[in-house]
Amino acid sequence: MTAAELRSGQLADAAGVNLQTLRYYERRGLLAAPQRSPGGHRLYPAESVTLLRVIKTAQRLGFTLNEVADLLDTGRHRHGSRTDTGLPARVREKLVEVEQKLADLTVIRDTLRTAISAGLVACAGSSCCPLPFAELAEGNDRLGQR
Repeated sequence: MTAAELRSGQLADAAGVNLQTLRYYERRGLLAAPQRSPGGHRLYPAESVTLLRVIKTAQRLGFTLNEVADLLDTGRHRHGSRTDTGLPARVREKLVEVEQKLADLTVIRDTLRTAISAGLVACAGSSCCPLPFAELAEGNDRLGQR
């Protein structure tokens, strides 16, 4: 093992992930299969720390692992170009998606606040409540008894 190679545990610690995450990323093709030491230990190149941090950052920004894999694949096959013209478009698409989710969540939040303010949530157990929570609970109870 050279100083530029890391065992699984070292890589996981350095990148802030667990060992299962390393194995999963290998199976998904996000992380290349490592070399093996004569004793069979996995040895990863030091650059793998950066790659794992990029993957985790992309996930925190809302990219799915499939999207991350696509971005990484595109980056690996740039054929010498200095920039990936698809990356800015993908980031803009993700921003639109996130903004739509925020708009949807804002509607949900405002609807719940209105329901609370109108006292509708407090009446949920009453048969005259316009919200069918009591009926739903009874229906679920009946389904559970079957």
